This record gives sequence, C-alpha cells and structure tokens, in this order.
Amino acid sequence: MAIHEIIKQSIPEALRAHDEVRLRTLRSLVTAMTNEVVAKKRKPNEFLTDDEAIAVVKRAANQRKDSIEQFEKASRNDLVEPEKAELTILESYLPTLMSRDEIVPIAKAKMTELNISSKADAGKFTGALMKDLKGKADGGDVKSVVDSLLS
Repeated sequence: MAIHEIIKQSIPEALRAHDEVRLRTLRSLVTAMTNEVVAKKRKPNEFLTDDEAIAVVKRAANQRKDSIEQFEKASRNDLVEPEKAELTILESYLPTLMSRDEIVPIAKAKMTELNISSKADAGKFTGALMKDLKGKADGGDVKSVVDSLLS
C-alpha cells in the first residue's frame, strides 16, 4: 500500500485513540499531500507515488526542525515540545537513513569508478553520490564523508 494511503487510513485510528497530536500531524500531512497532487495538475482524490509522498513528509519534517530551532533560540520551550512530538510522528513515516559507516564503502567505490582524486572534483563526486543515495542518506552525512575521503 502507498504511503499516502497509509497516512490517510491512519487518521480514523488516531481519532478513535483520541491522540490529538497524531491526528493534527496526519491531517496537516494529508493536506500537504493533497496540495502536492493538485500542484501536479492531478485530481485531488488521487494518491501520490511513494517518492512524491516521502518528499512531502521530508519537507514537513524539515519545517518542524526549523521551527524547533527557532523556538529554542527564542526560549519558547512551550512551543518546542509540540513540534518535537509532531517531528517524531513524521519521522515514523520516513525510511531509515544510512549511517556514515554505511555510506563510506559506497563512496569509496564511487570514487574509484569516477577516478576522483582531488578536492577539485568534490562537487561532481558529491552530486554523483547523492544521485545514487537519493532518499537513502542525509545530504550532510554524504558531504562529510566526501570531505573526509578527499582530505
């Protein structure tokens, strides 16, 4: 079953459980997904593909992370907790990302495949690696692995 469908079907469960945080998060996610469907010039009752749905969930998770950071800077701990709770729910719908240790062997193989040896090729190397690891690894982790291999 598609991620979009799973999320939509989770709303009644959250209603029955009286889980207000989960309900609020899922409803906002479904709204964002419906907006994405409409933006792609499709009918509002259609579902997103898994890749499109993951992109929407990632975007929502990043918004929560940014909000948490801003609220912490402003010492608004009363607003940080609900955002963290929503972020936890959003992350449960995202695939687990590779660790840096898992990225290193793939990066080394790609490095020999592309014959990369200097920092001048870092952009090309990072781009090729991100293309291979799209959705599987965090961009910051990939960049740090590339930097450590080229230094």
